[in-house]
Amino acid sequence: MEGTEARIERREAQKFAHAKRVYVAGPMRGLPYFNFPAFNAATAKLREEGYVVFNPAERDTERHGTDVSAGNVAGDEQQAAKEHGFDLRVALGEDLAWICAHADAIALLPGWRNSKGATAEHATAVALGLEVMELA
Repeated sequence: MEGTEARIERREAQKFAHAKRVYVAGPMRGLPYFNFPAFNAATAKLREEGYVVFNPAERDTERHGTDVSAGNVAGDEQQAAKEHGFDLRVALGEDLAWICAHADAIALLPGWRNSKGATAEHATAVALGLEVMELA
């Protein structure tokens, strides 16, 4: 007979499997610390609401093994490339691939229309017929 702990784990896994998968998009380059604080706040709120969230700020940190926004007050892409090996083609390629393969929705941070990356992510979501959520 299955134990209580195993049943709880299975129930949590099933809940996770059925949760809506959301990609967070918004402006990064040229904003203080690449706007990571706004991405992280939105991600925390969406996860509290039960969504599975892909946060490109978290992915950048995972990819480089460090917070590429730390000390980058200007959100300067060249500084991130020099200090951490950041490559926009790699980052945007991985982000768009996740949207295409996994996303059910895209959550847009304020100012997304002024971002080349976020407008590309939005266009991809619209082309795929995903739900679009504008965050305040």
